[in-house]
Amino acid sequence: MSRIALLAAFLASFIPQSLAQTPTYKGALTLSPIAGNSKCLSSQNGNANGSPIVIADCTGGAEQLFTFQNGQVTMYGGKMCLDVTDGVNADGTKLQIWQCYAGAPNQAWYYNFWDNSLSWTNRGKCLDLTNWSLSNGNRVQIWGCSPGNPNQFWNVGYMASNLPAQSQNGQTGTNNCGTGSSASSKCQTLWLNSYDDFCLFGPPKTASIGDIEREAVAYCTKGTHGTRVFPPGTFKGVHWVKTPDYVQ
Repeated sequence: MSRIALLAAFLASFIPQSLAQTPTYKGALTLSPIAGNSKCLSSQNGNANGSPIVIADCTGGAEQLFTFQNGQVTMYGGKMCLDVTDGVNADGTKLQIWQCYAGAPNQAWYYNFWDNSLSWTNRGKCLDLTNWSLSNGNRVQIWGCSPGNPNQFWNVGYMASNLPAQSQNGQTGTNNCGTGSSASSKCQTLWLNSYDDFCLFGPPKTASIGDIEREAVAYCTKGTHGTRVFPPGTFKGVHWVKTPDYVQ
């Protein structure tokens, strides 16, 4: 299982593109490069002005939690912001955190969940994984935005060990589902651990999928995730593929 559970992913299809300046998930989030989901962006020196933003092992600590609000990416209760050092609009400029100022151009960001990029607003630059390196301490930078560039693909989410009650506005179910199982569970978190321990979304009651898709809940092969459990005999066979980049 990756460090981030799959949360109510089906809801994203209902969100208009005009709202794509922030992630679909709410609250304090981790930011991870597509190169490795065990790594997170982190403030190297805590909440100090000028603290470098670097790659680090994911812990879910305050130094790795980012909140998207009012066109800024904030930390530490909204007091500190992701900031382009000295406002230099050049490839390779490194990122830091700095005290938040409303309307500060160095702190204006736009997250596009259609391609998972984080852009410096109206500057043509994107958050970029320097040299495609996952080494702890690697300081991230801005670089000219390039669609499909893997250095600029950033997953947002939560630590699997610290899921919120709900991850999206208007959600009908829950994400922090506990353990055990229940035939009436409204859990909307999927776990993909192995060929015999996984979950899929399904309808909570008999209905056309188009009428109930927003209410889909998790069904799992094991009764340990706080979800509903697949009835015996549901699967006759399973094809399981796991790579460093995906599970299928």
